[in-house]
Amino acid sequence: MIAYKGFHPGLICMGYQYVMGLNTTAEANCAHNGFHCAEDPLDCLSYYKDLDDSEYYLVRPGGDIDEDERDSKIACTELTIIKKLERVEFFLHALAYMVDHPGRKWSGNVCQDQGMAMHGYAVVRGADPVASGKKGDILAFAKEAPGSGNILQIALVRVDGKEIKSDTWYDVNLKERKVK
Repeated sequence: MIAYKGFHPGLICMGYQYVMGLNTTAEANCAHNGFHCAEDPLDCLSYYKDLDDSEYYLVRPGGDIDEDERDSKIACTELTIIKKLERVEFFLHALAYMVDHPGRKWSGNVCQDQGMAMHGYAVVRGADPVASGKKGDILAFAKEAPGSGNILQIALVRVDGKEIKSDTWYDVNLKERKVK
């Protein structure tokens, strides 16, 4: 199983210093202890929302595993930290997760149909998704097939202030849109 984990810079989470590679602990209970990670990358943003003060990693949970029903978070007794994901790469993994699991519960960090970037990003999903942000923000789009929820098209862009302008709405084809 592959999962995702957010940290403060330097692989620190809740005061604990993780290391690249294998980390182990005695118990895993999602509500109380263990090493936490998430199957849906976007669920990491619920715990590490500030992109400028967070790092996101690809991890492999193992040992005893416990899940709760709040989101895709799991706790485990073994956590292998595989690779640090750059911002764009992290959001590409998030879009790929939506493509691979279109019927799963949406992360609370996904806007339906339209979204304005907050905390450095906007992830929008729907039949005709549109998003807007400021210079440096990431805009991620997942266009759904009407009725099925399957993802037909994805797009990812960083607002650069030139090609993709600040405070301008864009669709999944990265075309400017008027929004009411």
